[in-house]
Amino acid sequence: MTLVAASLSQAGCAHSGTDQTIAAFEANLSAHASATAALQLWCDQRGLAPGQAIEVEFVSGADEAPPADVRVLLGVDPQAPLGYRHVRLLCGTHVLSDAHNWYVPARLTPEMNRQLAESRVPFGRVAAALNFAREPLASTRRGDPGCPAGAISTHRALLRLPDGQPLALVVECYTEANLGA
Repeated sequence: MTLVAASLSQAGCAHSGTDQTIAAFEANLSAHASATAALQLWCDQRGLAPGQAIEVEFVSGADEAPPADVRVLLGVDPQAPLGYRHVRLLCGTHVLSDAHNWYVPARLTPEMNRQLAESRVPFGRVAAALNFAREPLASTRRGDPGCPAGAISTHRALLRLPDGQPLALVVECYTEANLGA
């Protein structure tokens, strides 16, 4: 009986520890306008891949259909071109996020658009000079049907320029790798 009680107590502590880690992770995300900056700090603090910069890995295959409200949220008409990136954000070999990003190329510089098309640099780092702010729209913990299995949380946010113009809509699925180390 004592062994069972001890096991249950330890299981409760492990679950509590996971909840505390997720809460700390969520607080880190909330403290940054850029998920890239938040993930870089998290990766460094957790020792997931010392000295490694967050990079993207492009997800190939069919593009995700844009959310029905994307053009309204981004303040663009039906003919305006939208950019789209589906990437995984990596810290070394750890996949920290699976992210969809719909953005307005006309609100970026030509160099930023080139980097987004040709490099493994995350959107947040490419567009950082624009001093965008993050406006959270929704977040859920575990079980979002639009996320890969094992996602610990999902965030939907609008990135806004200093004048209030929307720059991008992001849907980010954060993985269990964020709980490591």
